[in-house]
Order: sequence, then structure tokens, then C-alpha cells
Amino acid sequence: MASFKEIISTLPRRKGWTDSNNDLFLYQGFWCYSFFIEGVMSAQQNFQSQPSDIVICSAPKTGTTWLKSLTFAIVTRTTFDDSTSPLLANLSHDCVPFLEVDLAQSSTNRDPKNPLLATHVPYSSLPRSIIDSSCKIVYICRNPKDSFVSFYHFIARLSASKDMKPVALEEAFELYCQGVSNYGPYWDHVLGFWKASLDRPDKILFLKYEEMIEDTVLYVKKLADFIGYPFSSEEIKKGSVDKIVSMCSFENLSNLEVNKSGKHREGTPGVIENKIYFRKGKVGDWENYLTPEMAAQLDSITLQKLNGSGLTL
Repeated sequence: MASFKEIISTLPRRKGWTDSNNDLFLYQGFWCYSFFIEGVMSAQQNFQSQPSDIVICSAPKTGTTWLKSLTFAIVTRTTFDDSTSPLLANLSHDCVPFLEVDLAQSSTNRDPKNPLLATHVPYSSLPRSIIDSSCKIVYICRNPKDSFVSFYHFIARLSASKDMKPVALEEAFELYCQGVSNYGPYWDHVLGFWKASLDRPDKILFLKYEEMIEDTVLYVKKLADFIGYPFSSEEIKKGSVDKIVSMCSFENLSNLEVNKSGKHREGTPGVIENKIYFRKGKVGDWENYLTPEMAAQLDSITLQKLNGSGLTL
């Protein structure tokens, strides 16, 4: 059988968002870096989901770090509190294993007490065992303009840390509009989970970043109910929900020592400084970076792509 690397070398490819020869490849309808595609292929073959699993799904830079923190805090709240939580000493990405990296070769590489895992894989390419099992999926999406700007800055900061240069914002924008971004096209990613959530509302909770920012307490309760870790009226009275919201806030997490100076996946080629995951977390920050023409172009693509789906972003 051909190796994953051999298969990937035959796929359509486009220049990525940096000046290095780090191309994006088209696999099962989405663009991705080869390192991640190998992990996706491997997970599709090997990963065995458990009914108790809770899978956090998202396209990159749509609120993933925050959603992982909130979900981890909800699930572990009887073991830890807001002064002992592992989130205070670890990046949330270190608390929740990543399917196409940590669990790609084997599903057993995890803490039996932690039902959480995360992935950026589009719905149609998830391992069959996740789609077919009764495990829960939580999906978060975000306005494409903020999502693009956040992703561009992430790539720019990551490139700088590795002595590479990102392409110009305008060039990345054109690629993004054509759907060429890591795990993109973005609209297809969102629509895949949106349609699946309409078919299987008991299995997939579909969240919007902007709505969660607007009323975090409400959504944390909703999230806890959905994943089977509901707050008791006693806990709500005692302020457990508010404590989690405050512990996982952007202000709190971005100011923790571990997220200022720590590193994610230290000792591997994929090492990233934790602080690169935290920039602003604001809604509407795109206005500082996109021209009115760019914003109009992206809005028009979004309207066209989501037309008839019942979803607005």
C-alpha cells in the first residue's frame, strides 16, 4: 500500500501563507499542510471513539483555545477548582489532546479520566467511529472576517518565531477568499457541521463565538447540559459557573505566566510559544486590518456560500 507521504505527494497543491516551501495540499475537499493530513489519514484508519467522548471541533482561530478551556473546566470541576485547575499551569491545548497529532496513531494515548479531544478536521472527514458512535460533538464558528484576521496574525507570529516570513496580508486574503487556508475553505467547514447539527441536534452542539462572548454564562450552562455535565442549582447558587467563566476569560488566561512564557509541544518540530495563541480575542477587530472593499468582498462570498442554509455568520 502507498504510504501517506506518497499519497500526499500526488494531491493538488497551492502555496501556503508563508514564503517558505510549506505548501497546502487538497485532501478530501479541504486544504491542509501535509503534516496534518498524515495525522488525519492515520486517525481515519486507527481512531476508535468511545461513547463518552466529547469532541471539540473548529476551524483554526475561531475560538478553539477558549472553548477547550471552558469545556475542560466544566468536565474537571469536581476534581479541581479555580485555584487548582490544570488550566492555570498549562495551555488548554496541552489539557485536551489533538486528534490528528496526539491520537492519530492510537486512541489509547489518553487519560481515561479525560473524555475530551479536539480536532480541526471537517465533518465529512472525521473518523467514522466519531460519526457513528454516540459521542458528543461541540462545534464553534466565528465571523469569517475576524477569523481570517486572527489566523493571519497567528501565521505571522508563528513565522516570525521560526525566522520565516508570512505572505502579505493582501495575498493571504486572496487565498482565503479562494478557500485556500489550513483546513479551508472556511465556509465548507462551517456548513458541514451546521448541516450535521440540524440532522443530529442531540449529537452536535453548534456555537457562534460572537454569541458566546455576548452571554458566556448562558452558553457555559448550555454547554455543560449538552455534554452531560450539568450544573446543579446548588452549584449555580454558589457561583460555580461564574468562576469558570472568569477563570477561562481571555484576560485571565492570556496573563497567566504559562501563557506568557511557556511553549506548546516543546521538544518537537511543531513547537509553538503559548503566547502566540493569545492576541486580542475581540469581536470586530477585522475593522483595523481589512479595507471596506475587502470586507465587502468577504461578506459577499459568505452570503453566497451560506445562501439557503439558514445560517448567518
